[in-house]
Amino acid sequence: MSSKGIGKRFGFKRSNTNQDPISVNEITREDSQTKNGSSSKTPVGHGQAEEIVDGEEIIEGVVRDITEVEANERLRAWKKDHRWDPNMDDEAIEMVDAVTGAHDAKAEAQLVGDMVENSPYPEVRAVVRNYDEDVPASTIRAWTIGLFMTTICSAVNALFYLRYPTISIGPYVVQLVSYPIGLGMARVLPNKEITLFGIKANLNPGPFNIKEHVIIVAMANAAFGGGTGYFVDTVVSLKKFYHFDTSQFGWGFNTLFALSTQCLGFGLAGSVRKFLVEPAAMIWPGALVNVGFMYALHDHTPAIPSATNGWSMTRYKWFMICMIGMFVWSWFPDFIIPAFSYFAWVTWAKPNNVIVNQLFGQQTGVSLGFPFTGFTLDWAQINSFYGSPLISPWHALANTGVGIIFFGWIVVPALQYSNVWYGQYLPISQNGIFDNKGHTYNISRILTPEHVVDPQKYEEYSPLMLSTAFALTYGMSFATIAALVSHTYLFQGAEIWRRFKSSKGELDDVHMKIMRKYKLVPTWWYLALLAVTIAFAFVSALAYPTDMAWYSVILSLVIAGVFTIPIGIIQAFTNIQLGLNVFTEFIIGYLQPGHPIAMMMFKTFGYIVMTQALYFCQDLKLGHYMHVPQRSLFTAQLVATVWSCFCQLATVEWAMGAIKNVCTSAAAGSFNCGSIKTFYNASVIWGAIGPKHLFSSGAVYQSLQYFWLAGFISPFIVYGLARIFPRVSLIRFISMPIIFACFSYVPPYSAMNILSWVFVGYAFNRFIRNKYRGWWLEYNYITSAAWDVGLAVCAIIIFFCVQLPGASMPDYWGTTIVETTLDGGGAAAGNVRQTVSGKEYFGPRTWKW
Repeated sequence: MSSKGIGKRFGFKRSNTNQDPISVNEITREDSQTKNGSSSKTPVGHGQAEEIVDGEEIIEGVVRDITEVEANERLRAWKKDHRWDPNMDDEAIEMVDAVTGAHDAKAEAQLVGDMVENSPYPEVRAVVRNYDEDVPASTIRAWTIGLFMTTICSAVNALFYLRYPTISIGPYVVQLVSYPIGLGMARVLPNKEITLFGIKANLNPGPFNIKEHVIIVAMANAAFGGGTGYFVDTVVSLKKFYHFDTSQFGWGFNTLFALSTQCLGFGLAGSVRKFLVEPAAMIWPGALVNVGFMYALHDHTPAIPSATNGWSMTRYKWFMICMIGMFVWSWFPDFIIPAFSYFAWVTWAKPNNVIVNQLFGQQTGVSLGFPFTGFTLDWAQINSFYGSPLISPWHALANTGVGIIFFGWIVVPALQYSNVWYGQYLPISQNGIFDNKGHTYNISRILTPEHVVDPQKYEEYSPLMLSTAFALTYGMSFATIAALVSHTYLFQGAEIWRRFKSSKGELDDVHMKIMRKYKLVPTWWYLALLAVTIAFAFVSALAYPTDMAWYSVILSLVIAGVFTIPIGIIQAFTNIQLGLNVFTEFIIGYLQPGHPIAMMMFKTFGYIVMTQALYFCQDLKLGHYMHVPQRSLFTAQLVATVWSCFCQLATVEWAMGAIKNVCTSAAAGSFNCGSIKTFYNASVIWGAIGPKHLFSSGAVYQSLQYFWLAGFISPFIVYGLARIFPRVSLIRFISMPIIFACFSYVPPYSAMNILSWVFVGYAFNRFIRNKYRGWWLEYNYITSAAWDVGLAVCAIIIFFCVQLPGASMPDYWGTTIVETTLDGGGAAAGNVRQTVSGKEYFGPRTWKW
């Protein structure tokens, strides 16, 4: 294949937009026409570029001047870096082999331009422009809209997090709503220059532009992209669920704990940008959706039919059609016909048959035979755990599908019906905890008033019992973490080391070269922020009666720091984030048993700090793709994060005093803190009882410890096969961490949720991507954003306009049939094959504290 051939195959010559790059003079001329002569010479925020930067000119300059020896070396280095890259097509690697082997100087130079200097990924080239428009980013109106949305959405999300079911306003909704607000402000604000804190700024520097929009969305993502701050769970648990004196945990503790957990991630993200943001291979599919959504809103140019399989519709029009369609449709499964959410028709035929409901149920069953034995028509069920399936690449979907079919359909039933973990007395898949009579575990029966386990009461009552799928989930979590360590060493270790040793600018792609025209954020800014927030973490843990030891604080932060890069690489490749929740619970349960508050804080520092860091990394990649000055983005993210902490804390503190019977079953408006109660229960179970009584020698689930070994060894097997059979390209797409992580959300989710996510995503990202690549490049990410926004808007309207006032659908088969089955009846303990009565019990005959 020639270099032109591969260029056509991967869309290298296709324009990322439907227009040529716009010069500064053209922007100025157009702005002056639309603003009736308003000045275009407007002060901008941090780090304004001196001139427009065209990526094509950069690439053409490299192609023109590079020697054959240098081109050959760069391509061989590129192949070494990407040989295990699952997002790289086989044809690209084969082309590099062909031209470097032939020492074709012209073809080598062209490939350096196409695949080394520019992004080699079609999905990136389809939505990201490789030139920079010199427009202001950090403007007064961007900050006004960003802080307004941060305040409103942070407060609303925090308030309704106390309600069950919860409701949340996400960044996509902010991205949509802020667009007309920005356009409106551009129309009404005067063209007037003012001075704020010594900085000159214009109230209306021209039309509302895409970089301002990115600043707003970055503020929203930083503030509440991951939902309500995890610190809220701890704050509310201390105030409402722990019955000893927690008066010392006031505003001082709350503020230090909130700022440390939220801002630690920010500092950590900036410290690892060299590994997770700057490399072209770190594509961050979630950021690509934001980019595509941005251009759909701001660029209404029709598509080119010859490049999009005959379609000429603008992405904006397609977005509106898909969003309205999903908004209308979501009323059916989410309100009018809830049976569409769990269409397990086999269980409807046999509603009281335990075996049928365990095997084919979609809530407390394993959804065997999906989609033939049941399916879902609810987008909320499909995208509720890993996000939209249209974002993740096909190999991530395939690995997840293989894992859930093997472990969910083969291993779990085998364990359940061979009664390995007393499966005859327990549900097959339920995320509750049980005693040895099959009842929900009564934690209060074993605790002292100080929330410490009374050994005698524990021995008189019962050990903890788990459903089969829930128990296996812990083993799978052990294997995921172990596999992640060896997988990263084997497949990404060399690239990480090369990045660590590289000098400034040595490995830059075209987007990083464009970004260097602005003043970059020095790494010491992030390190300074990290140092301050680490101090906050120590003060919050040690200056208050948390019982958290200093070495536990250090270990939790080390865990967050060490795993950010490995988990970040997986997420940047696949849009799947592996969790450290079980791992952190496991560690603190052994390190400081009997200290539930320490457990909550350790989990937050070790797990949530890492999660926050990856949210910030995705935002940094969004700014990288959109060529937003780093210093503007840094300031916006930091201010929004800090302000959001205070907004959420103030809202929660107000709700604690203003809502009658809050966090109790008698709470007005269903503000019973159901989600937070689950978090509290976990803190008691893992902090008070601890993993020793589940996984150590003599415990019921001690065999799950072997998953550590299985997880660690499995990537070595895959790596060995890949080296032995280098021509079998399918092997490099196998990811053992992703396969083991298929159980991350099981239960409460089932194979129905995961396989529907797999099937829909595979249809778009494998079948449509290969057969209708032009359409996929133009519309795939827009479709994803539109469906998510349509669902979110529908959920918000149903909640505030229907459910909150107390309205509901009349009872009929569409609203009641799911509840008539053992699977959906709400009492999972009834979906068991055998029960005990009286003084009988199952499980081990003796158990010791």
